[in-house]
Amino acid sequence: MTMTAMIPGALCADHPVQSDDVADFIAASSFERPTLVVSRAKVAAQYDALARGLGRARIHYAVKANPAPEIIRTLVQKGARFDAASRGEIELCLSQGARGRDISFGNTVKRPSDIAFAHDAGVTLFAVDSEAEIDKIRDHAPGAEVYIRVIVENSAADWPLSRKFGCAHGAVPALMEHARAEGVQVAGLSFHVGSQTRLAEYWGPVLDQVATLWHAARAAGHDLRVLNLGGGFPASYESAVEGAESYAAKVMAQVDERFGEVPYVMAEPGRGLVAEAGHIVAEVLLVSRKSADDLHRWVYLDIGMFSGLAETMGEAIRYRIDTPGRGGEMGACILAGPSCDSADILYEQRPVMLPLDLRAGDRVVIRHCGAYTSSYSSVGFNGFPPLDVVVL
Repeated sequence: MTMTAMIPGALCADHPVQSDDVADFIAASSFERPTLVVSRAKVAAQYDALARGLGRARIHYAVKANPAPEIIRTLVQKGARFDAASRGEIELCLSQGARGRDISFGNTVKRPSDIAFAHDAGVTLFAVDSEAEIDKIRDHAPGAEVYIRVIVENSAADWPLSRKFGCAHGAVPALMEHARAEGVQVAGLSFHVGSQTRLAEYWGPVLDQVATLWHAARAAGHDLRVLNLGGGFPASYESAVEGAESYAAKVMAQVDERFGEVPYVMAEPGRGLVAEAGHIVAEVLLVSRKSADDLHRWVYLDIGMFSGLAETMGEAIRYRIDTPGRGGEMGACILAGPSCDSADILYEQRPVMLPLDLRAGDRVVIRHCGAYTSSYSSVGFNGFPPLDVVVL
């Protein structure tokens, strides 16, 4: 099980953020295995910046990005609401002080008993994308409201989402009519622009698609009141992105231009809220070449695809890697994890530049890993331990 630890004397969410409290803690500490260190103070500061930029929109933190209880508790104290994808995430939010009515059940594929549990806990807003899911809400959450998730095309995100979730645009009117016939209130629409949408202007074409559906539904007599913007808010990885406040403000300006007055706008930042708040400290296990004339070194770390770095799949997310204590001339290398699985290669298509004097036993710090690392870490694939988590 992933270990989450509180550090005596660590920063609380309402304390000022230091220059880099996570880096300072890592530099002053020793670690027996790969560890994610996350700052609650940085999470709180990023929440404030996003909230200022989003204005009237309410933040529903995407719990799956990082479910550390300390982070959930900090966000409850800040007044956040939550997007949960499972009963377990709902239970986690409730255990940290969130109210049921402040949680939306955002997964469009839900077990009937979990719907009933959520309804009994006070959850009143559920995602759907099919008639069958609407019928589940009718049967197991009477009186609850739903928002219909729609597929959006031509995403410019670094990691466009697949067609697994959402319905086709042409299916929206029929789903709304089905819900009305079954006595289920359709509150609005939701979508996801795609993970790591680096520029705010990339939202424009996607918002155009959803606005067309929104206005058509209202013209057909559906009283839509909820617009769920989903996630997509970016983090700085290999290259910097615009600050959270100005980025969010630009997104909201585009929303206002296309939708006008919407009673309830919700956003579901995950990566954009917690990624930059955490770094992973890891160790070099081996530096080698496959032959004497191999152009690239292979650098193997004690963390890989199955122990927290799943988002390197397809090299979609390019983390910045620091090598404290090493410097000088840099050279290209292929970066791989420790497991005996040939898929456990992090960066090969575009090799990483690391110091030529890097050696086994050296520490590396993988920056801005607060999102989708601890939650992706396996329970122990190949016998390697899962990612430890320390919350400051």
